[in-house]
Amino acid sequence: MSSAGSTATSPWHAANIWTAWSVPESAELGGPLDVAVAATVVLDAWNTVIGWSPAAASLLGYPGEEVIGRPVDMLLGAHPVEKPGRTVHDLPPSGTDTRLARHRDGRPLQVVVLVCPLTGGGAAARILVIAELESLRLSETRRAMLNGLTTQSAIGLAVYDADLRLTWANTAHDLEMGRPLAEYRGKAPDELYPDGTLLTMGGRTLNDVMQRVIDTGEPVIDLHFRGPLPSDPGKDHVWSCSYYRLLDADGRVLGVCEDAFDITDRYEVQNRLELLVEAGRRIGTTLDVVVTAQEIVDVAVPDFAGVVTVDVERAVLEGGDPASDVPAGAAFVRVATGCDPRAAAEAMTPVPYAEDGDPVPGREGEPVRLVRYPRGSPQLRSLSSGGRVLDDNTLVVPLRSRGGTMGLVTFVRTGRPAVFDNGEVALADELTARAAVSIDNARRFTREHVASLTLQRQLLPQHLPPQPAVDVAHRYLPTDAVAGVGGDWADVIPLSGTRVGLVVGDVVGHGLQAAATMGRLRTTVEALARLDMPPDELLTRLDDLVGRSPERPPDLLDNTAESQRATAGGAGAPGIPQPDVAIGATCVYAVYDPVSCRCSIARAGHLPPAIVKPDGSCVFPDLPAGPPLGLGGMPFEAMEMELPEGSLIALFTDGLVAARDRDIDVGLDRLGRVLGSGHARPLEELCDRAAAELRPGGSSADDAALLLVRTRRLGTSQVAVWQLPAEAVVVGRARELVTGQLSEWGLDELAFATELVVSELVTNAIRYAEGPLHLRLIRDRALLCEVADAGHTSPHLRHSTVEDEGGRGLFIVAQLVQRWGTRYTSSGKIIWTEQEFPSDRVEGSDRL
Repeated sequence: MSSAGSTATSPWHAANIWTAWSVPESAELGGPLDVAVAATVVLDAWNTVIGWSPAAASLLGYPGEEVIGRPVDMLLGAHPVEKPGRTVHDLPPSGTDTRLARHRDGRPLQVVVLVCPLTGGGAAARILVIAELESLRLSETRRAMLNGLTTQSAIGLAVYDADLRLTWANTAHDLEMGRPLAEYRGKAPDELYPDGTLLTMGGRTLNDVMQRVIDTGEPVIDLHFRGPLPSDPGKDHVWSCSYYRLLDADGRVLGVCEDAFDITDRYEVQNRLELLVEAGRRIGTTLDVVVTAQEIVDVAVPDFAGVVTVDVERAVLEGGDPASDVPAGAAFVRVATGCDPRAAAEAMTPVPYAEDGDPVPGREGEPVRLVRYPRGSPQLRSLSSGGRVLDDNTLVVPLRSRGGTMGLVTFVRTGRPAVFDNGEVALADELTARAAVSIDNARRFTREHVASLTLQRQLLPQHLPPQPAVDVAHRYLPTDAVAGVGGDWADVIPLSGTRVGLVVGDVVGHGLQAAATMGRLRTTVEALARLDMPPDELLTRLDDLVGRSPERPPDLLDNTAESQRATAGGAGAPGIPQPDVAIGATCVYAVYDPVSCRCSIARAGHLPPAIVKPDGSCVFPDLPAGPPLGLGGMPFEAMEMELPEGSLIALFTDGLVAARDRDIDVGLDRLGRVLGSGHARPLEELCDRAAAELRPGGSSADDAALLLVRTRRLGTSQVAVWQLPAEAVVVGRARELVTGQLSEWGLDELAFATELVVSELVTNAIRYAEGPLHLRLIRDRALLCEVADAGHTSPHLRHSTVEDEGGRGLFIVAQLVQRWGTRYTSSGKIIWTEQEFPSDRVEGSDRL
């Protein structure tokens, strides 16, 4: 037989559709004993065969001419087991009997014989309808199966005609409808389920699906349909439905058959598992309390609840520990709210916030919405009991961690079903537990981040004091919240002789350890700089100190969240000594002298500074690079250059010019253009322009430091220099020169003390060093006196006893000045002192 319809892409196709003509004849609805298809034998009164059907010939193998006129005993014998010795004369007058028939080829056949007596006085006395016993049993099994599907099966079966009107349904379908078939026969599917929706074929209706099956012959398998049962209108059910076309024996369309099985429980379990998978993927993606709270809201709305709110303690937002016992009137901060827009008209936010609170440190731009729970509310009951509370359509689950309650998550149902079942309560517990772990991690990170920021702010220079040598502006650009606190810094260090030290450094990594290491390096650089070391020697000493640092032993920082995250990322296990992160740090150090207008620069693995001349031309000098600190192997070299007054020096870290989306050379080129085009602008404005151009987003994965200085020059009216021979007679001459110069500057009040200082310093140079001598006075914010000689031994302050004849001169000098010291040069050393001006004089008058 040929199949009807075209081949479908689904597992079932049109050739498999059950039609009246596409099955074997033995499978006709009448069964094997249907006279229209069964083997039929007509007997006369003497049991002689007088009629033989083609089906009988097919069953027993005898053609009609071989059996007509012969007794039927040659074909049918007695059943050998049940009633041995019986003959055909023992057949019942009517009804059925089991016999052993003989096939023409000699093989026996177990058959069932239906005896039908005839009346009317003709030659025919009775008709025997014969069928194989096995075929009859198979037919009865099929009939029992069909009866079971009709009356006992849990699968709902329905048949719709070609006009999509219900014509038949089984008992399961009647139970779902809650009424007998007679009351809803003739209705279309969309009339039976007006509030249902298709889950797997969006935008269509059941009428559309069935019509498509009728038109194309392609079955639809496992279509998911959701809607309320007419017998249970308070809850939505989900069915797995299949539809296939029915044809008659001539291939005409009779209608469409529907089978539907309720998979609500399986569907809900699957949805819960998918929701948990989605929660694992979306909750906890950042170390931010507010973002994590919003993530659980986004996961739960609208699939799990219509309205979800997350309220936390203010201390949690600030990184503090949650309280073990929350007072009844305590205010919580609402950090996240979500509402299904489809239910917005009927949804009421549980416990709307009552007032605005003070900004949370670190979140100054974000509103703080405080909520206070009224007496008897499920939220307050949850806080009191420490557990979840289910109240009608509201479910409150506490966010618990380490024995304390960080906050509450409130789920509110606004549609069907209106309440939470046990499985959904367990799901809410799991969602909240996952969110609590992530929020606790975010809280601990916030605590470490706040501590790191506090430490960094204390270690970074709070302000850069005015310097006579340069005008200064600087910016520190922090990282984003994910990367944490960085280790970049910039500093300006006043040196002797009105010189100034400029330094910018970058520590590898982020976090508390990077901030602490930055503080150590900054302090060390400042201490070495105040020894008046040249840049290359300072970096050599710094490199030696970093290289000799022992491995860092485990300390209290190993118990922090940031340390544990570093351990998880492969940075080392707690309890195992770890290398000092100071190794690999980079630094650039420069010393500028406003008297000579010369600048000496050296760098340790750092980017070179940008030098902008007064005409706007910008260059990045090709300084000897030197290795990063702590690596050793190569010496550091300094480059000295003369800078015109008004030149711009920009020292910066790689976080300013490097980015993921651009090459570092592009960043250097942008910085050069910004500095060159705006070199005459105020330094503060220029800092802002550079930050806006190179960090347009305001933050990045790496922090950055920028130090801008504009050079000055001390005029000849502020500096007096004399060269003296190394002879004893020049001491008096030196006193005269100093007294005259101070009188010219109007500083007669300092003449006596300065004469004593110069006399002692020149005398020591003549006695213990070599000539020639150089004497220099500098008038700036203080009076500086310098005596240079060719010796390389530094005088030491000591206390002389009453028996000592000498050793008191340097002690007297130290009492007369505010500061004094020694710095070495390539030709010898310089002993310098600094005296403050009288209080009635304006500091720095006529400085330029």
